[in-house]
Amino acid sequence: MAASQSSGTTKRRNKNVSNGVSGSEKKQLGQWGRAWEVDWFSLISVILLLCFAPFIVFCFVMACDQYDCSVTEPVVDLYTGKSSLADIWNRAPSFTWTAAKIYAIWVTFQIVLYMCLPDLCHKFLPGYVGGVQEGARTPAGTVNNYEINGLQCWIVTHAVWFANAYYFKWFSPTIIFDNWIPLLWCANILGYSVSTFAFIKAYLFPTNAKDCKFTGNFFYNYMMGVEFNPRIGSWFDLKLFFNGRPGIIAWTLINLSYAAKQQELYGQVTNSMILVNVLQGIYVLDFFWNEAWYLKTIDICHDHFGWYLGWGDCVWLPFLYTLQGLYLVYNPVQLSTANLVGVLLLGLVGYYIFRMTNHQKDLFRRTDGNCKIWGRKPAYIECSYNSADSTKHQSKLMISGFWGVARHFNYTGDLMGSLSYCLACGFDHLLPYFYIIYMTILLVHRCIRDEHRCSSKYGTDWKRYTDAVPCRILPAIF
Repeated sequence: MAASQSSGTTKRRNKNVSNGVSGSEKKQLGQWGRAWEVDWFSLISVILLLCFAPFIVFCFVMACDQYDCSVTEPVVDLYTGKSSLADIWNRAPSFTWTAAKIYAIWVTFQIVLYMCLPDLCHKFLPGYVGGVQEGARTPAGTVNNYEINGLQCWIVTHAVWFANAYYFKWFSPTIIFDNWIPLLWCANILGYSVSTFAFIKAYLFPTNAKDCKFTGNFFYNYMMGVEFNPRIGSWFDLKLFFNGRPGIIAWTLINLSYAAKQQELYGQVTNSMILVNVLQGIYVLDFFWNEAWYLKTIDICHDHFGWYLGWGDCVWLPFLYTLQGLYLVYNPVQLSTANLVGVLLLGLVGYYIFRMTNHQKDLFRRTDGNCKIWGRKPAYIECSYNSADSTKHQSKLMISGFWGVARHFNYTGDLMGSLSYCLACGFDHLLPYFYIIYMTILLVHRCIRDEHRCSSKYGTDWKRYTDAVPCRILPAIF
């Protein structure tokens, strides 16, 4: 869905939003943003995720550490009695103070870069948007400012990494791989700590009480979050920091550490490992180049900050999004030239679709529809919606370009890229393909979740939009 929001508003009347909002008031405020009430299916799903998500991460990492990334061998060992759960647990490396020191230095370094280095990249990189930027309007009508310096943080971090690897040699390039499971325990500690802090903060000293949503259910509030944009001080935004710093900057460093380990073990880095590093590196760099655009996406615009984002960004992202590189350390794959080119083309075409689709949306928003998409002025549907302060806003939903092909065609490109990472690992094991399975579930769920919000936000205007663009992700299929 590509939307452009107009700054013109019509003031109706002010309304204070508190924890005890009545049912009629909720309807007046609209339900774009996280749900006010929780059904039984959602509650059960939340409890299952809280209980089993950390276990899922451990199982995949353990499978590589103890079974060379086979997901069936540990099941067979348990079934036949060859191993017990206690045996598997006892064989896994435990928490170490060395890993704790490494992780503490890492997070502290990212905080310093985020808070203390105002962006300079936008001053000399043509086309890059950095520095202080406005986010999207929140459900309560607030527009937050953000310091966009993620690309600068990524560059500085990787400059330090390569300087160490080739000159200073303070630590081994394989340091991440060598401490992988102990680092997992440290990441879990931080993930649960920041999620719990954000949960308590929402009750005691919220940044903006009008953007808090209390469902009355402890588990749902803890997982999905209460505060929309929790901040410490004026600038340290928990949502932007954890979404875009420790986990995603580490993504490319983790892959580099895997490549270094492959070189150490086998005397070479396979073309599949290089391919995974390149394709995922493109994705990460794209994220930071377009960080200002990211402020308008679902993670920032709609999701509240709770365990789902706090723990997910600390643990789920760095430990499961990098499974392909981890797999290739234990199972090196040398692709044929034809397979290498095919997988590379799939990844690049997927990236092109992903980037151009988002570029069209961003261009449409920035120009308020006064632009050309595929050589012609874009068609759109005029919409209106109310924020929580009862102010009426105007918006436009584009139905041209890729956004006329499907309502979430950027997800199609994202899935093509995700599949390419997995195909680089060959077909000997299922584990590398967890990523495409997970991303398909995630994006389909996100698509449905986003469209439910938009239906509540835009009402009958949303029905007009879906009639104009009937497909969600795959044209003529879904």
